[in-house]
Amino acid sequence: MSDTIGMIHEDGLPGHETTLKPKPAWQPRFRGSDRLKGKVAIITGADSGIGRAVAALYAREGADIAIVYLLEDDDAAETRRIVEAEGRKAITLKADVGDKQMCERAVAETLKAFGRIDIVVNNAGEQHPDQDITDISEQQLRRTFQTNIFGMFFMVQAARPHLKAGAAIVNCTSVTMYQGSKELLDYSSTKGAITAFTRSLSENLISEGIRVNAVAPGPIWTPLNPCGGASAEKLEHFGESTPIGRPGQPNEVAPAFLFLACEDASYMSGQVLHPNGGVVVNG
Repeated sequence: MSDTIGMIHEDGLPGHETTLKPKPAWQPRFRGSDRLKGKVAIITGADSGIGRAVAALYAREGADIAIVYLLEDDDAAETRRIVEAEGRKAITLKADVGDKQMCERAVAETLKAFGRIDIVVNNAGEQHPDQDITDISEQQLRRTFQTNIFGMFFMVQAARPHLKAGAAIVNCTSVTMYQGSKELLDYSSTKGAITAFTRSLSENLISEGIRVNAVAPGPIWTPLNPCGGASAEKLEHFGESTPIGRPGQPNEVAPAFLFLACEDASYMSGQVLHPNGGVVVNG
């Protein structure tokens, strides 16, 4: 099953994982243990990068997956193949999460296919590097916030009536929220908003038995950076400034999303995990 939700215009983002060299490592590294058996997860930005790795790991742990993606049909089809190879069901939903109606339709299609939603992973995001704040156009500023934080509000608003006690929401923030980023002013600002959203939404939903947490990755090798305007020089040394001295791989981040979604994290809400290569941050 595949649905195109609304009209989406190509502008080079978020980029194809199939074109990256070397290829990101998305493969789960251990056998599953049924930690998500019988669950249904809707994952935004699940066609590639961290989203694909999360979909693969969730499937190995027993979840069926709704793969929400923006443009890359081939990447989304490959993620679906990966999920199905784990013996789980998958649907692909082509949608711009910055559009409220598209999020509502994505949730409706997920319910139609699976009858429930237990986990919402808000992973979709975009970035546009700029050297100076005056280089950021109003259109870019609005779009970055529309995708990165408005999209999370819209997806949770659509899913909320269908989430029962025991459900989990996991948002993707970033190390840039804590460190700042001189070339990603609008992007890092949205990540600060996401962290505040996570903590506030946790306070709002915890009495209903719904946990809300976040993951703040460091530099991870996904289509986001090479296709998001990073310079060749920056890419050549991407991740080298971390204490570990290299970029992370998506399958080094996905376990944090698994932990926060499953019962292993039953006493955690409003928290942020930091798979960032050893960078020490507060919060």
